[in-house]
Amino acid sequence: MRTEKLDLRHIDILYNPLKNCGVAISEYSFANLYLFRKAHDYEIILGEETFVRGTSYDGVRYLMPVRDPRKIKHEDLIEYSKNSDMFFPIAEEWLTAFDDGIFEFSYLEGDMDYVFTSEKIATYRGKKLHGKRNLLQQFYAQYSHEALPLTPARKDDALRVLDGWQKDSGLTEEETDYEACREALNLQNELLLCGGIYYADGMPSGFILGEGINDEMFALHFAKGLRNIKGIYQFMYNNCASVLHQHYTYVNFEQDLGKLPLRQAKSSYYPDSMIRKYRVRLKR
Repeated sequence: MRTEKLDLRHIDILYNPLKNCGVAISEYSFANLYLFRKAHDYEIILGEETFVRGTSYDGVRYLMPVRDPRKIKHEDLIEYSKNSDMFFPIAEEWLTAFDDGIFEFSYLEGDMDYVFTSEKIATYRGKKLHGKRNLLQQFYAQYSHEALPLTPARKDDALRVLDGWQKDSGLTEEETDYEACREALNLQNELLLCGGIYYADGMPSGFILGEGINDEMFALHFAKGLRNIKGIYQFMYNNCASVLHQHYTYVNFEQDLGKLPLRQAKSSYYPDSMIRKYRVRLKR
């Protein structure tokens, strides 16, 4: 068994196994792991089984399996658990892999992914989303608009948006995901990411970047818009979901990290489900 710092060359080892897991959890993506490797101090453990080891946002060291743990021998799970404080993130359907007489299970609300049907975001149908429809109509009335695929040829426009978004945030780059998002734009092809870029009155005003994480779900890894363009997020999400609806049933807005502004923003779209990411520990 050997341990290596996670880097871009590990895409050949991790990309397909993570895809084949089939779970809807946003971390089960090589791009997600690679782009946030510094924030989580990710390492890859290579042996009879492969695991990713990282540190959660609340400072707990964990192991992430790269295949369904129900296919791993129970005694091996017990042995590997000694390499960290817990297994995470574990899908609910995987909990049967762990003997509840030996392991205990928990989850945090801030870790949970917000999931919406692509049809809901593509239509903003219903009373609860009346405010989103209004903002979208105001955007249409105020701006000429254009939505285009986000390709490397339009990277510079996206970087302008990202820099504007960072300035609008009033935070330092270390306090946001600016660095990870910039790297995602620079490595879009290498990381197999896709998305859209959105213009208001001819000016780049927002972009979305993500990927399909299973056959039914698309994860929005990054969504950045300029604060002074009212309705830009409603326009971006609506247009993106209209395109995705042809291929994916669900859109994953990922977690809120326990941050109230993110929680309020994501909750305002009324998620169809919240995906729990379980923490599995040996009982003391």
